Amino acid sequence: MDVEVLAMSVDSVFSHKVWNETELGKMVDGGIPFPMLSDRGGKIGSLYGVYDEKAGVDIRGRFLIDPDGIIQAAEILAPPVGRNPKELLRQIQAFQHNRDTNEVIPSGWEPGGATLKPSTALAGKVWEVWQPPKE
Repeated sequence: MDVEVLAMSVDSVFSHKVWNETELGKMVDGGIPFPMLSDRGGKIGSLYGVYDEKAGVDIRGRFLIDPDGIIQAAEILAPPVGRNPKELLRQIQAFQHNRDTNEVIPSGWEPGGATLKPSTALAGKVWEVWQPPKE
């Protein structure tokens, strides 16, 4: 998908290595396929608003950063709730499609689905050209 994936936590690189070998390697064939970075002290987590100073941990978050270094999407979840990898992949595809075409990606869009071409003629008439998917 032409993306770079990085994982980060306040744990040491040694903790990451052990975790990858003893747990992740049993869930993901060959272990985690991208770098795990150590944010000892939470400096990077603080910059992204995910560092919990009292607990000394980075809260789960994901950030989609475009090739220009601009954060296009952020999701921060409390530890009890897992993330949705399918939604992450859909969002990556949507941002890439937008970057390639400048078309607007409507709610519920799936790859290959209808998009909107921004224009003044579309203002106030989106409802005429796009209907949300029925569930």
